[in-house]
Amino acid sequence: MLKLEGISKSYGKSKVKAVNDVNLEVKSGEIFGFLGPNGAGKTTTIKMIVGLLKPDEGKVFVDGVNVWEEPLKSKEKISYVPDNPEIYDRLKGIEYLNFIADMYGIEKDKRKEKIEYYSKLFNIENALWDIISSYSHGMKQKLVLTSALLNDPQLFILDEPMVGLDPKSSFNLKEIMRHMCDQGKTVFFSTHVMEVAEKLCDRIAIINNGRIIALGTMEELRSSAKEKESLENIFLELTEDE
Repeated sequence: MLKLEGISKSYGKSKVKAVNDVNLEVKSGEIFGFLGPNGAGKTTTIKMIVGLLKPDEGKVFVDGVNVWEEPLKSKEKISYVPDNPEIYDRLKGIEYLNFIADMYGIEKDKRKEKIEYYSKLFNIENALWDIISSYSHGMKQKLVLTSALLNDPQLFILDEPMVGLDPKSSFNLKEIMRHMCDQGKTVFFSTHVMEVAEKLCDRIAIINNGRIIALGTMEELRSSAKEKESLENIFLELTEDE
C-alpha cells in the first residue's frame, strides 16, 4: 500500500539531512507505528508521504501511484491528520466538514451519515454549528479526525493523533484504526505513547537522526534488543546507542 524508495530531505542549505535514504514498505491491512525522538525525521517523512514536502531524492508510492507524478490520484486514497490541526477558524464545524466532503466528491446522503456517526463518536455533534475559533485544541483534533474519515481512506496517516484527545475518544480512535485494517486498509501513524504503539501496531519502525534504525514486529524488535521488557525500553536502548 505504501512504499518509500530512498527518500531524503534537507532544509535550506543545511548539509545535515532531516531524512536520510529511508526505504520502507507498509502492507495493506497493517497498523504501522512510526516512532522516534523529537527532531528524528518523523513529521518530515509523513509530509513527504502526503505530498506536502517534495523529497530531494527518492520516490513515494501509494497503492502503486507515485505521489509526485500523480498527486491527485494518490490523494484520493489518503487521509491525513497532522500533529497540529490548522483549519479555517472562521468556518463553522459543519461547514468545514462539508468543504472536505465536497473536495472528495462525497454524496450528500453518505456524508450526512458519516458526519452524524463520527461527530457523535467523538462527542462534538453539539458543537458543529459553532465557529471553529471557539473550539478547544481537543475539539479541533476531533473535527479533523472526523473530516479525515469521511472519504473512507485506503491509507490513513496520522501524526501524533492521541495528543489532545480524552480517554474515550482515544479508545474510539484505536477501535476505528483496527477496524479499518480488518477491512484491508492501512494505518500509518507516529506517536510518543509507547504503550499505544506496543499494543496496537502490527509492525513498528524507529527513526533517529533521519535514518530507520529498527523495523519489525514487537517480537522481532525484542529479539534484537538487550532490554526486551517493553517497547519503551527497546526504544530508549536503540536511540541512546545512536
